[in-house]
Amino acid sequence: MAISHEAPQVGAPDPEAKNSPIFDEWDNEYLSLDLELETGVCYFNGETYKRGDYVCSGSELLRCEEKGVWVREGSCHRR
Repeated sequence: MAISHEAPQVGAPDPEAKNSPIFDEWDNEYLSLDLELETGVCYFNGETYKRGDYVCSGSELLRCEEKGVWVREGSCHRR
């Protein structure tokens, strides 16, 4: 899936910064996460993003889901 809007380029996850887990779109494992993990926001390299926000990590398009996890949506294409 190519994005039609501009998602910020956030680079690779920094292991020293706070990052939410990343799951594949088809992997429903994130749906069974403990509710204590649910934050309502996603973190990427210490930055906070709202549910429904998109970011580009390299060429990967990530979407923030309601449980505070990133889901891979496809690839980022810049015009």
